[in-house]
Amino acid sequence: MKLTVYGAEEKCASCIHLPTAKETMEWLEAAITRKYPQIAIDFEYVDIEVPTSDESHKYYAEAIKEDEFFYPLVVLEGVVVAEGNPKLKEIYKKIDELSSSNSKK
Repeated sequence: MKLTVYGAEEKCASCIHLPTAKETMEWLEAAITRKYPQIAIDFEYVDIEVPTSDESHKYYAEAIKEDEFFYPLVVLEGVVVAEGNPKLKEIYKKIDELSSSNSKK
């Protein structure tokens, strides 16, 4: 399973009192790894200001820059699960859905 957090060094205007996107990714990694030690999840941080050749990273970076999404943007297995101030409960729910559907295969 792959979880990607998109963000930038500079905080968004509405995120002044929140952690940076990179800090958010580190917090999510710690919380999710603690709750789901049995699930292999790759965590990745993508700075939207750094050019990339990965098409999905380009897509989300541009979408954030064009104000289609707020950052930090959390994408799990290609699905947006949170933006702005992520809610663990919602992310856990999606992990549960994905892990149960994967175990049925």
